[in-house]
Amino acid sequence: MAPAIPAAMERPHFIGIGGAGMSGIAKILAQRGAKVAGSDAKDSPTAEALRAHGVTVHLGHAAEHLADDASAVVVSSAIRADNPELARAAELGIPIVHRSDALASLMDGLTAIAVAGTHGKTTTTSMLAVALTELGLDPSYAIGGDLAGPGTNARHGDGEVFVAEADESDRSFQKYDPQVAIVLNVELDHHANYASMDEIYESFEKFAAKLRPGGTLVVGEHSGARELARRVAAAGREDLRIVTVGEGEDSDARILKIVPNGMKSEVAVALDGAEHTFTVSVPGRHYAHNAAAALAAGARAGLDPAALAQALTAYTGVGRRLQLKGEAAGVQVIDSYAHHPTEMTADLEAMRGAAGDSRLLVVFQPHLFSRTQELGKEMGDALALADGSVVLDIYPAREDPIPGVTSELILDAARAAGADATPVHDKDAVPDVIAGMARPGDFVLTMGAGDVTDLGPRILARLAN
Repeated sequence: MAPAIPAAMERPHFIGIGGAGMSGIAKILAQRGAKVAGSDAKDSPTAEALRAHGVTVHLGHAAEHLADDASAVVVSSAIRADNPELARAAELGIPIVHRSDALASLMDGLTAIAVAGTHGKTTTTSMLAVALTELGLDPSYAIGGDLAGPGTNARHGDGEVFVAEADESDRSFQKYDPQVAIVLNVELDHHANYASMDEIYESFEKFAAKLRPGGTLVVGEHSGARELARRVAAAGREDLRIVTVGEGEDSDARILKIVPNGMKSEVAVALDGAEHTFTVSVPGRHYAHNAAAALAAGARAGLDPAALAQALTAYTGVGRRLQLKGEAAGVQVIDSYAHHPTEMTADLEAMRGAAGDSRLLVVFQPHLFSRTQELGKEMGDALALADGSVVLDIYPAREDPIPGVTSELILDAARAAGADATPVHDKDAVPDVIAGMARPGDFVLTMGAGDVTDLGPRILARLAN
């Protein structure tokens, strides 16, 4: 049975309801019986999916969209203080609830598994959600992307497990108190909110400190994750179990082999004295590590690791994580959400392995001025792994421009690293540019966290013509 809906969530209004995190929470609440409404800047497939669940979705932001009897207004950190619906809520005295508090309330009374880390959260959360569903456990889940199978980012299930992606970008993941937490990696990102690695570590330490009594912290092989484990262990919480995942002999869940096979990998993991072999339906070493972390976390949540390993083979991908969009004129077009240099390098290396002797072309859209200012050189270095790249203007998302910060920072670094990089300022021109570059057998990777994903179908249509 579904846990009771918190009183504040009986008639919630979501500002920016079409966002990946917001829409998932709204969907689960609607499935639990809440009367959900919200607004978003424009219509979208996400908004249409919410309407199918009985959610009222207003287009645009206006004070009159907020019902007088709303029990709460749910916001994310991206909502600006001058939003008219937020101002109206203040006039009416309606409580303002952050997205993370709303999600935390949904996990109450369930066995919660929270997946954190600078990279890989969406994939790992998705792997767990799919595997638990395959095992017939009917989990609830909230993910930052749409699963390839069910085609949704969130679901209410009647089972006892809730799997949630835990976002560190604004420190909101500190609101959760899971039974099992995964931290895949810890790196400096989200420069508008974190000034140093010390601040990053402090934030992740607070997240780990919220684990329930007797809980488990699963950490990846990344040096930042292992440093976090050292810090958490030094804090002296004796009831907490730390499980390490990686290829090293000292790892509790040790990855014994990763065998590439086109757009898949065969993976073997030793855990608790037994070896488990299964297929990961996306290429690349980092996705194999994600699957191993999912296996270790599920085992510590009380699941049979042998059954879970086989259930992980049911995972067929998640939107924008090396997602094959189609093939035209002998050219395969794949979409990647990678926007941090580490993610870019990992996905480009994975695609290099999958492409073999074929050429790899990249359409990259930088995300955020602050990230480009801090990591533009490293982004350019990553693009040197491609045979050719097109670099778009910066996608601003929630940020205002920073003087002097443009895509030229990335282009200069890419060329210095030996990359063949071309600037394209008009996104609409990209299909023609790629059609002029690509030849049969090539792979084209659209990459970035902004609206570059829209170009995949357009590139395919242009190639087909």
